[in-house]
Amino acid sequence: MKILLVEDDKTIASGLEYSLQQDHYATVVCYDATSAKKILAEEMNQIDLCLFDLSLPDGSGYELCQIVKDRSDIPVIFLTAMDEEVNVVMGLDMGADDYITKPFRVRELLSRIKSVLRRYHKQPQTNLIHISNVQINTLEGKVHKNGVEVMLTALEYRLLLIFANHLGQVLSRNQLLEQIWDVAGDFVNDNTLTVYIKRLREKLEDNPQKPSMIKTVRGLGYKVGD
Repeated sequence: MKILLVEDDKTIASGLEYSLQQDHYATVVCYDATSAKKILAEEMNQIDLCLFDLSLPDGSGYELCQIVKDRSDIPVIFLTAMDEEVNVVMGLDMGADDYITKPFRVRELLSRIKSVLRRYHKQPQTNLIHISNVQINTLEGKVHKNGVEVMLTALEYRLLLIFANHLGQVLSRNQLLEQIWDVAGDFVNDNTLTVYIKRLREKLEDNPQKPSMIKTVRGLGYKVGD
C-alpha cells in the first residue's frame, strides 16, 4: 500500500512518514501543491490513498482532492487545523473520504486510514457473489443454483444478502431480525425468521435436513461460509 502525504510542516511530515512506514505503508512525501501535482500526474495509478494538508504554501488540499477525484477513485483524507474544520464540508462534498483535526494522535490517523481502505476494498469488483454452488447477482437481484435461477421473495433475498455480506461470521437471531426489519419496514418476529431460514434452506441446500450452507451454530445463531 502506497500513501501520498502532502504536508508543508516538515517536522509533522517526517513524523508521519516514519509512523506510516512503521505500519508497513510505502510513502511518497510532498511539502507543497506543485510537487504533489507532479506526483499525481506521473504516479497516480501507484497511489492507494492520499493524505492532504488543507493549507499549503502554493495551493490547498481542496485543489489536490479535486485533481484526484476527477481522475480516479483513490481515497482522500484531509489533515486540517482546528480553525479550518468548518470548511472541511466543502472537501467532503468534493469526494474526500474523511478528515482529521490537528493535533491528532498517530494511532487515530492510522485507524482512520485502515477504516477508509476497508470501505474501498469491501466494494466488490464484480456484482456476483458465490457461496458454494449458489450465485447471487446483486445487480440484477437474481439467485442461481447450479446455473438454474431460484425464485426468492424479497425478504428471502434480503436474508440471503445479509448472510453473503457476513461470510464466515456467526449471526445471532437478534442481529438477523434487526437487519431484516430495518430494510423491510415490517415487523418480523422470531417465528417468522425461522420460517424464512427454513424456506431458504429448502430452495438452496442440496439436503435441507442436513444444511451445509446455512449452518446452525447451536446456542449462538447461524453461519454461512467458513
